[in-house]
Amino acid sequence: MDENTVLLAQDETHVHSYQALRATWSPKGEQKQIPTYGHHAQVTLFGTVDTQTGDIFCTTADSCNAASFLEFLKKVMKRYANKKVIMIIDNARIHHAKLLRPFLKEHHQ
Repeated sequence: MDENTVLLAQDETHVHSYQALRATWSPKGEQKQIPTYGHHAQVTLFGTVDTQTGDIFCTTADSCNAASFLEFLKKVMKRYANKKVIMIIDNARIHHAKLLRPFLKEHHQ
């Protein structure tokens, strides 16, 4: 690979404002009380790591859908302007949605 090419590994995740309870201990006959805040906010993180340099690029989105992923791809292309970008992705539905086809066709070499 030359200096004009970047190899990126990409993934997304969700950060929730609440904790998921799996199991807990409490004295026999006493029910554990867990305070809540009345809402379940979350944010989606889209990120890449450059496999050669370790450079990390991360953005946030309100939801994890094809439109959000497309906006992320546009930001990646802007960050690595004038470079050939090769991206390793998993098989999530948002990664091969019809909405992405025009963008991918425009940037495919």
